[in-house]
Amino acid sequence: MKYIIIVPDGMADNPIAELGDKTPLQAARTTNMDYLITRSMTGLVQTIPEGMPPGSDIGNMALLGYDPQEAHTGRAPLEAVNQGIDLAEDEIAIRCNLVTIKDSEMTDYSAGHISTKEAVQIIQTLADEMDLPNVKFYPGKSYRHTVVMKVLDVQKYLNIKTVPPHDILNKDITPYLPEGPEAVMLLKLMERSRDILKSHPINKVRMDLGENPADMIWLWGQGSKPELTHFKDKFNLDGAIISAVDLVNGIGRLAGLEVIDVPGATGYYDTDYLAKAQYALKALDDKDFVYVHIEAPDEAGHNGDAEAKVESIERIDQDVVGTILNHFDANDDVRILILPDHPTPVELRTHTNDPVPFLMYGKGIEATGATAFDESAAGEYGVQFKSGEKLVNHFINKFVT
Repeated sequence: MKYIIIVPDGMADNPIAELGDKTPLQAARTTNMDYLITRSMTGLVQTIPEGMPPGSDIGNMALLGYDPQEAHTGRAPLEAVNQGIDLAEDEIAIRCNLVTIKDSEMTDYSAGHISTKEAVQIIQTLADEMDLPNVKFYPGKSYRHTVVMKVLDVQKYLNIKTVPPHDILNKDITPYLPEGPEAVMLLKLMERSRDILKSHPINKVRMDLGENPADMIWLWGQGSKPELTHFKDKFNLDGAIISAVDLVNGIGRLAGLEVIDVPGATGYYDTDYLAKAQYALKALDDKDFVYVHIEAPDEAGHNGDAEAKVESIERIDQDVVGTILNHFDANDDVRILILPDHPTPVELRTHTNDPVPFLMYGKGIEATGATAFDESAAGEYGVQFKSGEKLVNHFINKFVT
């Protein structure tokens, strides 16, 4: 049996007036998912455990069959794993966004989705200029980077209250700055970054071109060294993961999955959707399981762009779902699970913890009789699974409910 999980990040949404009071999933032309839903089990699943923040770290960990309440130590350490950073027991990893601040307002959580080439130079400048023995900067992709700090008391730093920058778009940053007894160092790093970056040559060019500058770092999502039971030991399956996001690949790497680098995968609207599907199918030549994560719908949600969200869902349906579906015959030993890790409503521009719709298709899966795959149609069947972990166990083992 071959198992495929396709995760359009943040795809679930609320009805939007400009889409005729439809959600982006309802408004999108999804020929392949429409075909699958009539032959699939559907309903809602609670991917974000009660009391935990609705993020891709929590959601994707759950959709790989793990209980975030037991395994999650923070967001940044998962990204650090994929960057090859081995945290010591007296170190914490902190997510470091390049952001745009104007008049103390969070104008852009991604500095205009700055290119990786530009971002690497900026992160290197920050490392050189600050030159702190217990603080290290590690460049990632686009606006997403990592800071590692050696500290005297890890738990105190874990207790610092930090806020994701995408949760405070167009808001004054002052009430959302890191807060707590040990927050002083984080605040100093953030303030120092403003002094260094205000005259950076790359930012001067970006402003001349009318692009948002990376004029500050925003530190959040800190955590300590994580551990996960290997996926092979949990499910007796050899697997692979495909994503353009360090966070998701970090979870996969921690779980012992092969991380497949897909040329043209960007983590944005312009990602190579077709290549992701092709590489997923190639992985199944010698793997039992593949996890395909696509970030574009989430970015559209954060950008408040309903049209882009619809378009990204259509590309996923055509190039990812369609390519994979057309590869298999109806009687093949294959199961496909399609669902987002959490909602990212366009009008809210941030994540929520509402249950999300899922589509489960394949050998041994009984259809529920649905004729549409969307939030409303899935809602008619209620919450079928109280956690992502239980959903994945059912998908693979078909006995956990």
